[in-house]
Amino acid sequence: MTLIVLGILLVVILVVAAASVRVVQEYERGVIFRLGRVLDEAKGPGLFFIIPIIDRMVKVNLQIVTLDVPPQDVITKDNVTLRVSAVVYFQVFQPIKAVVEAQNYLFATSQIAQTTLRAILSKVDLDDILTERDRLNSDLQKIIDDLTEPWGVKVSLVEIKDVDLPTEMQRAMAKQAEAERERRAKIINAEGEWQASERLAQAAAVIARHPIAYQLRYLQTVTEVSAEKNSTLVIPIPIELLKPFQAAFGGDASTFDEAGRGGASGAASRVPAEEPSISSTATPESTPEPEAPHTP
Repeated sequence: MTLIVLGILLVVILVVAAASVRVVQEYERGVIFRLGRVLDEAKGPGLFFIIPIIDRMVKVNLQIVTLDVPPQDVITKDNVTLRVSAVVYFQVFQPIKAVVEAQNYLFATSQIAQTTLRAILSKVDLDDILTERDRLNSDLQKIIDDLTEPWGVKVSLVEIKDVDLPTEMQRAMAKQAEAERERRAKIINAEGEWQASERLAQAAAVIARHPIAYQLRYLQTVTEVSAEKNSTLVIPIPIELLKPFQAAFGGDASTFDEAGRGGASGAASRVPAEEPSISSTATPESTPEPEAPHTP
């Protein structure tokens, strides 16, 4: 009989000992409720004991949680409808508050992130959403962190992930970007023309100081054109090439003018004179004189 009682006691002790042993991982903490009241300090990590039936333990994960915020329909300040999604990174830094203050801190943090995302983006323009992502992410992180701090949750980062624009808005933005590119191209082209005109003016000034340079440049241009093996080559002769001939005839163009006038007078002398035209006027016919009345 004594052996049976001892065996029963040993089994009860083993069961109680097994029920009182708890092991918590390094990234976890155990919140202990003793008769319904939470203890002041969370247990773990490692091995510790609780009182069976009296104590109840709730494990809380302290790892960083990646929360995907589903796409939200947002109307911006300039009345543009968007679908915006985001991602939130947070972790529990006070396990007791996370268990006591919030029934489900994961769900609560998700709802706070969604409502805050819609509230913040509805106060800004579309251009700010597209260009000032860093500022908006910082504002979202501060607001969500302030709201979840009483729950023992620390929000470390919030990032706007996707911004879905309507098709009409995408086309309008594409036209705007195309017009901006054309404006830049025209400005660059105008600046290039202005710089080229300055260089041409400098080159003209150099050629004006050295007249022979114009002839050398002209011959170089002819050489470049003739290298293409064209069947027909049109060579314009500039007036500047005739200046040596003008200098040879006295330094002015009077000789050329006299030769031109002489040729013109000779051509005029060879033209036969036109015969004067003879105009004849018709004489009016004589009217017959009236006959004298006949007397019987």
